[in-house]
Amino acid sequence: MARFCLISPVTPRGARLLLAVCVLLGSAAAEAQVAAPDPWTPRVTTDPRNPPRFQKFTRPTLAQLGAPVPLAPPASGAGDTGFDSTNVRKAKSKPKPKSRAASARGQAAALPVSPYQKPATNEGSAAFAAAPDSPPVEFGPIRRPPKKRKAHTEPDDPYAPLGVKVGSFLFYPAIELIGGHDSDPSHNPGGADAWLYTIAPEAQVQSNWARHELKGELRGSYTGYSPDSEPALSRPYLNGKADGRIDVTNLTRINLGTRVLVSTDNPNSPNLQAGLARLPIYITYGGSAGIGQKFNRVDLSIKGDAQRTAYQDSQLTDGTTASNADRNYNQYGVIARGGYELMPGVTPFAEAGINTRKHDLEADINGYERNSNGIAARVGSSFKLPGTLTGEISIGYAQRSYEDPRLEKLSAPIGDASLIWTADALNTVKLSAKSSIEESTIAGVSGVLYRDVSLQADHAFRRWLIGTAKVGFGLNSYVGSADDVAGTAAGRVDKLFSAGVGLTYKLNRSVQIKGDFHQDWLRSNVSGVDYTASIFLFGLRFQE
Repeated sequence: MARFCLISPVTPRGARLLLAVCVLLGSAAAEAQVAAPDPWTPRVTTDPRNPPRFQKFTRPTLAQLGAPVPLAPPASGAGDTGFDSTNVRKAKSKPKPKSRAASARGQAAALPVSPYQKPATNEGSAAFAAAPDSPPVEFGPIRRPPKKRKAHTEPDDPYAPLGVKVGSFLFYPAIELIGGHDSDPSHNPGGADAWLYTIAPEAQVQSNWARHELKGELRGSYTGYSPDSEPALSRPYLNGKADGRIDVTNLTRINLGTRVLVSTDNPNSPNLQAGLARLPIYITYGGSAGIGQKFNRVDLSIKGDAQRTAYQDSQLTDGTTASNADRNYNQYGVIARGGYELMPGVTPFAEAGINTRKHDLEADINGYERNSNGIAARVGSSFKLPGTLTGEISIGYAQRSYEDPRLEKLSAPIGDASLIWTADALNTVKLSAKSSIEESTIAGVSGVLYRDVSLQADHAFRRWLIGTAKVGFGLNSYVGSADDVAGTAAGRVDKLFSAGVGLTYKLNRSVQIKGDFHQDWLRSNVSGVDYTASIFLFGLRFQE
């Protein structure tokens, strides 16, 4: 800092006094310079004789510069979210409270639900149940419906068919060529044996859509016996169904279905006329439509159903024909169902339905009016635990009342099941059960209550070698029959037993070799109808 002393012409004594004052002022200034160094000069906080590579520079404050400290006014032209030239930390403002609508939108964003997400449905079991009046040629390991697969993926089973992709559908065609021997194909006591052959094509289809669903299956066969079989037992068989679902929303769906069955009565059935040249064929076809709605874990559905059954005329051995028009009828019904998802994959349900049957003719060949009304209710549970348990099981009660007062009301407990249990990697068990009330042509008999149950177990000796064991039991009750049994009036009751073993050798995904042996017994409270039949089958299966 520069220091100046003003020298004026004074006396020697005054000059000495002025010189002393200048010296004192210069010393004070020097001391002040040492006490208050230049604030803009960098201050070194380390030893200058041994400085580190980088030295810390401390920025001087406004107080050190001798200027008054401002009260930090807001920056000129600065917005709410911009650069602030004053370098003052902004206080965080509290968030504004959201409205209920915004909160709901936020929750929806936190847990997204795709509009194409398929709702869980109870229609369509994961396992295909055995159809009534199934031909005796169906044999082999347990069949599962095809799974929906993503592109460029293969099923877990190295011998499972890959299917044929057509657009957004996967088709699974197959055909079986079977030959064998039946010791009693006519199911008559002491009936003659016969050789048989069967051609059984089939096809399954499964859609691969992100939304909606369509699936179906069609199984057919033609079984021919040796030419000397009397009456001619050769007959066709066809069983098909298709189920569709339209996803209106992720919670609302429309269920559609259609079905067809072409078959014959079993040989030696009491519903058949005497002196038949061949078994008459009947066809049953129908469809259903309904709507389903989910409320969180609750699933409610209702559907209407219509069905028609029609028989062809019977051809007799004398060259004449007998009409079966009295057996033709239409059936209309409504079914309501409610289920609750107890846990993922387990949904208990309750179901109730009513239906009515109207025959083409007011009275049958024996003069009975067979129009009727039926009700049925059942409770059970569906299972969808992949790799463990899939299917459905239920028990309930059914009743059918007839217009003709001479026909007894038919009522009985019923049970249905179609369960596949994968015990482990080598063993699989399937339980099938079916109950139904069908029509009859026997005088005095209201109808026939069919109840059948079967149990099948598969064991994989190797992934390509599957052993099968099967047992079955059936109970056919002809309600209202007045056959004389041991001097007492009682309804006819037939008990059917079946047991068999089989072996399937899988050459590759497309070809399988099958062998099967099973034995059937019928024991009735009516004399002269019991029989025992042994059936041996051997065949090839081709599939894609």
